Amino acid sequence: MSLPPDLRIGIDGFNLALPQGTGVATYARTLAEALQGMGRRIDLVYGLDVSPKSALHQRETLFFAALAQGRSGEEPPAKITPWGRVRRLAMGPGARDLVEVPVSGRVVREGVGARVPAFDRLFTLNRLFWIGRRYLLRYGRLLPVRMPEPPAIMHWTYPVPVRLVGARNIYTIHDLVPLRLPYLSLENKAYHERLLQACASAAEHILTVSDVSRGDIMEQLGFASNHVTTIHQAVPDMQTPAGEPEVEARRLHALFDLEPQGYFLFYGATEPKKNVGRLIEAYLGSGIDRPLIIAGPTAWQSEGELRLLQGAHGKTLSRASQIRRIDYLPADHLALLLRGARGLVFPSLYEGFGLPTIEAMRAGVPVIAGDAGALPEITGGAALLVDPYDVSAISAAMARLDTDAELRARLIAAGNERAENYALGPYQYALNQLHLQLLEGEHRTPFALSGAL
Repeated sequence: MSLPPDLRIGIDGFNLALPQGTGVATYARTLAEALQGMGRRIDLVYGLDVSPKSALHQRETLFFAALAQGRSGEEPPAKITPWGRVRRLAMGPGARDLVEVPVSGRVVREGVGARVPAFDRLFTLNRLFWIGRRYLLRYGRLLPVRMPEPPAIMHWTYPVPVRLVGARNIYTIHDLVPLRLPYLSLENKAYHERLLQACASAAEHILTVSDVSRGDIMEQLGFASNHVTTIHQAVPDMQTPAGEPEVEARRLHALFDLEPQGYFLFYGATEPKKNVGRLIEAYLGSGIDRPLIIAGPTAWQSEGELRLLQGAHGKTLSRASQIRRIDYLPADHLALLLRGARGLVFPSLYEGFGLPTIEAMRAGVPVIAGDAGALPEITGGAALLVDPYDVSAISAAMARLDTDAELRARLIAAGNERAENYALGPYQYALNQLHLQLLEGEHRTPFALSGAL
């Protein structure tokens, strides 16, 4: 069987809608890019507020105005009116109709392109994922939604309490951190497990991004091996290509007051899972003169992770002045900061994939990574691995990478080679094989697929 050249695929905008997108938003954007390169027609599904009663010609404006509010569609109403309470109590079991958003080009989209990938059709439903949560709690199953001429396959890029009627629904479960390390995340654990089980029951198939996550899913949730497939996430080059070295150096100095190869970098949310507290402690004890840059937003329990940056009475410790924090950065600024780093230090306690490690390898930056979760699998021997709970091991690795030019060169070469396994080509091949088997009706059979070798 060969697939039609104009096969229609759906992708959700649950994480794409957020202005400070996570690794899951990157996953969704890359999936859309890969599918578009395969000639697929793409339907996007969001949870933003566009009234079904609005005029068709106004919906494009209303959608992008709602996008600017920075919501995923999972947020509850700020205020529930008495009529709203009645509607919640009377919530019926039937399917909801998505609102189609015809797009004519009246809205200039360049400024939000990363949050709305190229598409053929666009749909939304106000608070879609919040309604789905309520529906799951009431009926114990996923909220059915409808659209005209649904896509053959709907890729939900995250476990969401929604399924599309008339499509083969696929859900990506990136990791089981909320269940395996419940003290490292904020989710309601009982609801999260219920959601995962509901996704498994409704799904044509479950995808994940590493064999470690696949093993966790089968062991912890009791999923059958023929129901879960690993397709390693593709990691294309970052959006902004490198310029001439002199130009890069000038931009790095102008924007960040930094010199090429003159600093170590961590980027990601400052939260317990990312292990920033131990990283700071390791750096303070390393004796390294070069600064440590911590880039990314603060998140849950960030105060505890950053406690060593201040001494008694809030006074900054002298050694801690070498540690600089930079909040969330646009993609081109982060790419510049990454390319100029002497090394990426990513001692995460647990990852289902670990996107920054491969992004660094693609940028020619040597990597120090934690040896837990999927990081050893993903980095494949091309990173300097450390016990993320051992502060002295992290410290020693940073000092070694700082002074050992031969080690840096070896890691850069190995990283370049390893990163090629995460190019779009292998990823597209694996997706195509999955789609073939799903549409042939051979779902829930063991798939030997991988986006990286």
